Amino acid sequence: MKSALWENIFKGWKKEESATVLTLKQVPIFEDFSNREFREIEKLIHQRTYKPKEFIFKRLAPGEGMYIILSGGVEIYAEDANGSRNVFAVLDEGDFFGEMSLLDAEPRSASAISVDHSELLGFFRSDLMSILDRNPDLGNRILLNLAKVVVERLRHTNNLLTEAQKQASDG
Repeated sequence: MKSALWENIFKGWKKEESATVLTLKQVPIFEDFSNREFREIEKLIHQRTYKPKEFIFKRLAPGEGMYIILSGGVEIYAEDANGSRNVFAVLDEGDFFGEMSLLDAEPRSASAISVDHSELLGFFRSDLMSILDRNPDLGNRILLNLAKVVVERLRHTNNLLTEAQKQASDG
């Protein structure tokens, strides 16, 4: 005969984390969250599958949220007036993109296309708003971490522009 008390005590013992939570833990926007907080976010995350060369979004499409790569790869690019592709980044497992659209609804500045079979997690502005309503502390920590990521990327871009201007003036 099983004891209900012992069953309850050991229920969930050594439960492994999902691939979603393991991937979220790699993303700075979700830095230093508790297991309970990760479970709360995991309930809102949208998992999507993309075929090779399938668009995740196109340039000038409305920005709805960010994506995190569970598996596969994604190319971020824009085309010039002649139709030539200017590749900004090729991303793979654990990388994320599109996070600025969590803050505003501006159109996408680039296109994102799956390089091969890819599993992505989507975290959208409506998900963030839901967290802000239900758990303001958690929502504000996401926003603060998001601000840190955006500032870090802006600094990197500024450094690239400064270096390009320096090379142009030296050349």
